[in-house]
Amino acid sequence: MISLPVSVARRTFLQNTGIGLGSMALTSLWAKEHRASQAPTEPRWRGILNPPHFEPRAKRIIWLYMAGGMTHIDTFDDKPKLTELHGREMPESVTKGQQIAQLQGKKLNCFAPQHPFRQWGQSGQSIAEIWPMLGEKCADDLCIVRSLHTDAINHDPAHTFMNTGTMIAGRPAMGSWLLYGLGTESESLPGFVVMVSTGKFGQKQPIAARQWHSGFLPGQFQGVEFRSTGDPVLYVGSPKGVSLRQQRDVVDAVQKLNGLANNRYDDPEIATRISQYELAFRMQSSVPDLMDVSDEPDHIFDLYGTRGGDGSFASNCLLARRLAERGTRFIQLYHRDWDHHGAVKVHSAGTAKEVDQGVAALIVDLKQRDMLKDTIIVFGSEFGRTPMAQGDGRDHHLAGFTMWFAGGGFKPGFNYGATDELGYHAVENRVSVHDVHATLLHQMGINHSQFTYKFQGLDSKLTGVEEARVVQELLL
Repeated sequence: MISLPVSVARRTFLQNTGIGLGSMALTSLWAKEHRASQAPTEPRWRGILNPPHFEPRAKRIIWLYMAGGMTHIDTFDDKPKLTELHGREMPESVTKGQQIAQLQGKKLNCFAPQHPFRQWGQSGQSIAEIWPMLGEKCADDLCIVRSLHTDAINHDPAHTFMNTGTMIAGRPAMGSWLLYGLGTESESLPGFVVMVSTGKFGQKQPIAARQWHSGFLPGQFQGVEFRSTGDPVLYVGSPKGVSLRQQRDVVDAVQKLNGLANNRYDDPEIATRISQYELAFRMQSSVPDLMDVSDEPDHIFDLYGTRGGDGSFASNCLLARRLAERGTRFIQLYHRDWDHHGAVKVHSAGTAKEVDQGVAALIVDLKQRDMLKDTIIVFGSEFGRTPMAQGDGRDHHLAGFTMWFAGGGFKPGFNYGATDELGYHAVENRVSVHDVHATLLHQMGINHSQFTYKFQGLDSKLTGVEEARVVQELLL
């Protein structure tokens, strides 16, 4: 009696059958469009929360990420007492037992705010003078929170914590969570897009792709990085001599083969491949249209201070608005120049100048298009900077720092929370990173405590296992 194997390894199968069976399969796939093996048309992902838990106040988020640790004391959190004590030893009662990065074990001296502050707008928001356009045009749109604190003292884990709600690498970024939960409004662009810029000031903060990874969520929810100059996405165009029709034929054939495999194995990664092949094909026409800003009027170029395509933060802000118009759910713009361990006065002023016009233009542009009301703009860093001197710079600081929000149902012309008189500890209405995530999810129509994904037997969520709250005081 001959014993036949129940299954055959892929390598063995390929070695024994050669290309004959493959040719027969391809012939049958291309034979008739009505055959059962034809790959299904992939609609855009509409999210697992359809509808959301409750009526959302916002449709999308644009996160302006000031990578490197923006100094709150020199930008949005004026401390006259620190000016009074400039050069004197920091009181031990403030720093004793506190986690400090590079200044650990060194003499700690008070270091005054390096730029004058003034009151801006009818709301009288206190903002440093290095933000002239933001202060003049947008102060009454900002909801400034000066009582943030985080768990991480070094850059990479702090980035990971701010983006994913945990310092453990490999968890989904917030943009991935939102795309998974709510889907995208665009048929032909990614629902989660990242752009990175840099300028002439500060140490260049490295930003890794794991900051927009989908983690344990299916790969289709990973963020897509658009390059700021040249082709925004590699290989988005068809090769020379290949027409769009030929490209469509190749995609259809690959989709049919993937569909056969998915029907047999029900592998989520195959399903991801199917959806992303289709998206990639659609992007071949949508991305060039997105990047071609020649249809923008001159007053928009004047507003942003760029005609686009120059890799600047302002250029990325213009593209962020165009992405928002086209249905992208989560847009994250990193500017890498905020790591100011030395020469903080010069570098904070220079970096603010690189960012100021683009930020103000984005807010003004969204307002005039009636889009700010359902777009949340988030502005902030992974942590702040010490009120103690590191030479003529500042060290990493996790105990108190500033973020601000605009649009999407956040109170305009409002400020909330405070650090102590030296800018060290968040002491009034403290807000955690998890609170930020919970509040943003709430504005998007999601109850953070009920938004989970089963992973390794646990119901994992963006806001973690610790208590998080929606900061209702910030909301209209």
